[in-house]
Amino acid sequence: MSRERFLLIVVMIFVVAMFRVLPHLPNFTPVAALALFGGAVLMDKRWGMGIPLLAMFLSDWIIGFHSLVPLIYLSFVVMVLMGTFLRERRRILPIGFVATGASIFFFVVSNFGVWAIGGLYPRTLDGLVACYVAALPFLQNTLLGTLFYSVMLFGGLWFLEKGLPRFRETSLATIH
Repeated sequence: MSRERFLLIVVMIFVVAMFRVLPHLPNFTPVAALALFGGAVLMDKRWGMGIPLLAMFLSDWIIGFHSLVPLIYLSFVVMVLMGTFLRERRRILPIGFVATGASIFFFVVSNFGVWAIGGLYPRTLDGLVACYVAALPFLQNTLLGTLFYSVMLFGGLWFLEKGLPRFRETSLATIH
């Protein structure tokens, strides 16, 4: 990967991560999209995992940390690995499919954490069901946010590659 392309991708990740700091609808964030994008376009696994995690950490440092952060970061790592599926499949349908899967995965994991770690729900099967039911309105925003920011990241890179040849990675598939 060229130095210019690498720096462009890093800047894109950090800029989009800062959208977490700005006012937004509940759960309408770039979290899953950042993970998928990092896994898909940063070929070196260390950078693919490290850059998006660093961006998340810096935005959390501004927003504030909470008891679910370790679980959120673990789910983020899994989503980066999901993004590696897109490396040779950066097209609309695969991106949409994986983004939807990542949103559902994040919903399941984060709300399980709310139930298991938080004190809002009894630690029973009924409490777990109540936690997921109460969180359903947030699933829509999670999905919409993931799809929106995936379009921004993957689509933005596609437009830059198309208009500025020096940013192209010729060995990778492009978005169609």
